[in-house]
Amino acid sequence: MQPRTSDDGLNPVFCTIVPPHVLDKLSHSGDPRLADPARRTLEADGLRRDRRRLTALAAAPATPTAGAVPSKPHRTLYDCENGTSLPGTKVRGEGDKPTSDASVNRAYAGLGATFELLLSAYGRSSIDGKGLPLIGSVHYGHEYNNAFFDGEQMVFGDGDGEIFLDFTYAIDVIAHELAHGLTQYTANLRYEGQSGALNESVSDVFGSLVKQYSLGQSAEQADWLIGAGLLAPRVSGDALRSMKAPGTAYDDDVLGKDPQPASMEEYVETEEDNGGVHINSGIPNRAFYLLANALGGNAWERAGQIWFDVLTGGELTATADFARFARLTVAAAGSRFGERGEKEAVLKAWSEVGVPTAE
Repeated sequence: MQPRTSDDGLNPVFCTIVPPHVLDKLSHSGDPRLADPARRTLEADGLRRDRRRLTALAAAPATPTAGAVPSKPHRTLYDCENGTSLPGTKVRGEGDKPTSDASVNRAYAGLGATFELLLSAYGRSSIDGKGLPLIGSVHYGHEYNNAFFDGEQMVFGDGDGEIFLDFTYAIDVIAHELAHGLTQYTANLRYEGQSGALNESVSDVFGSLVKQYSLGQSAEQADWLIGAGLLAPRVSGDALRSMKAPGTAYDDDVLGKDPQPASMEEYVETEEDNGGVHINSGIPNRAFYLLANALGGNAWERAGQIWFDVLTGGELTATADFARFARLTVAAAGSRFGERGEKEAVLKAWSEVGVPTAE
């Protein structure tokens, strides 16, 4: 089914960090402590997804007040108190002192770190380039095993404590979900098939870059894991995804084995999860890792700049496939850095994962 778009041209967005196939696997567990939270999460996600499709047709995203583009974030945090009404009760505004709730403070810091990377590295004020206020809600639902961006705000569950922990623990998860907003306001990639996998991959890329930036890590020092710290101790795994080695993030009796492919030879054809957007994103993820590792230094400076240039350059269509995106990164590398090593490194990275760059 083709996604519908709102009157302002934006595709309706509802993007979760935990893929549906993971929750579906958990929902079939014989242990109700694992199955029940997964089923509730799947049901809640389905309702939110349907609601987003309807509301996106009726309203455009809020825009900030006219005037100078803000150079500081405008964050507001809410507490859902384990309910599902959004946004919840306001608990912290921009500039307010930390609260006694660690989840609120982590979300506040994560939103700020994402704003800081976009502004300092790329000169962009918030996800829309105009200082859009950043809204987050914590303690969503009961044992809710996900975090999501619904086109308007961030939402974080507490996890069930058995498989997933509090979703504010991982700064790259916060940045990943907010980066879906960056994509929404730029290339507006449709959330299906290869364009959807690119949408997911772009969020992983900028999620990882925010994490690296906040920790002061080089490409060589980074772990290139998405969601490290989210999995409970009983789970055999390191994270939700690995950009360095897709398919190796977890291998667990309950969760199963990480299904992400690392190259086009392993590309997964499926009708589930909007055509495998969370699965096949491993291919462009690894291409970015290979590029960043080859270039060395801080990944947000050159590799990240190339990806950002493509995302914001105006030539990336909403239905772009991997090959189209790859060709644009080659062109962006040449435009930004000239005929230096960056362009050759981009070509080599895409070649290694089997994505063609020739017309």
